[in-house]
Amino acid sequence: MIQPESIATGPVLISADRDREVQPGERHGIRRAMLLSVLFLLCLLLGGNLLLASGKQRILIVSSYHRDYLWSQDTQRGVNHALLELRYFDRQEQVERFIRDDQVETSRVVLRKLWMDTKRKSTPEEMEESARRVFEEVHAFAPDLLILGDDNAVRLIGSHYLDTPIPVVFWGVNMSPLKYGLVDSIERPGHNVTGVYQPGYLREGLAFLRRLVPGIRTLGVLADDSENSQAKIKELQRLEEAGKLPVKVLRTVVTNDESTWKSGAWELGKTVDAIYLTNHSTIRDAEGRLVDQLALGAWYLRHIVKPDIGDAKPFVEEGVLCGADDSGYKQGYEAVRMAHRILAEGEHPSTMPPVAPSRGALIVNQTRARQLRLEAQLKSNSGVEEILDRSSALDRYPGAP
Repeated sequence: MIQPESIATGPVLISADRDREVQPGERHGIRRAMLLSVLFLLCLLLGGNLLLASGKQRILIVSSYHRDYLWSQDTQRGVNHALLELRYFDRQEQVERFIRDDQVETSRVVLRKLWMDTKRKSTPEEMEESARRVFEEVHAFAPDLLILGDDNAVRLIGSHYLDTPIPVVFWGVNMSPLKYGLVDSIERPGHNVTGVYQPGYLREGLAFLRRLVPGIRTLGVLADDSENSQAKIKELQRLEEAGKLPVKVLRTVVTNDESTWKSGAWELGKTVDAIYLTNHSTIRDAEGRLVDQLALGAWYLRHIVKPDIGDAKPFVEEGVLCGADDSGYKQGYEAVRMAHRILAEGEHPSTMPPVAPSRGALIVNQTRARQLRLEAQLKSNSGVEEILDRSSALDRYPGAP
């Protein structure tokens, strides 16, 4: 803040004749100059409060990932739809500007979005540095509400703002909203944090896979060694121990090494009936360079000819056979609706139970179905709710070996 002594307080009136009597007209001019100077000083000192009085709220959104990541694009669509529906955007052009520039000012709100990029910068040191930059941005932006997208942002940023005056809403926490200690219970969060979590719909997805391919009895899991993958693997283990899975999990491959991941995929292709392909975006080659998820996906789709399943639409878009969509769109959409209840309706996060949106569509990738010679199953009464006929991995890497 500018200190008062550094501010010029108006014109300095110097009289050549110090003994001359000040005339009434001059006295009025002096009083007027002093009043203007005081008003100018107040405007400078209280400028921040005057801006807040304008009625524009400030929302800062922090995504764990990067803008090209398919899941991030899905959550962004949900966020934008809810903001437009609730009239935080005045018109579609502002939506497009927000997507392009990661910031926009409307008649009602000032929006800003940050990307932590923790899929590509996944070492502890890189993630801590990303978190540090977010803290600096939060301090500079002074948001009225903070929205945190997915586990890494919630884990690294959320705890920093626990029990502060800033309300925090999250989306995309895998399996349990209680896991990071930001929420006391589902029924009553108890703090300034609440949000939207992903239950996974793993059991529903596997039941759908068995309707498509009834002979499936055993399952292999192929995953990177990330926060997201570990949460899903633990949920599979929990469901299997409770006797709630329609298949037996025979083997699990968890690694961030490209060679190990590929050899594990080969082995699964020989030993199990189907593969659960979850996150594979933190895998590195022999030189330590990050391998593009879609490059790995293209290799997998060309070499592993087994029925497979993912737990969200981006995996089916990438090219796996099917999935029960734990929708990123719904995660972003519901998070904004919760934020609206806080900003516009005066609710407090401490009394707002975290929510898990309803399941998205039961999706099939027709390109993969043709490769696996399962076209007939798409025409049967197998409960298919959405069909995709492209593979983003094969589209990106059409000639990859």
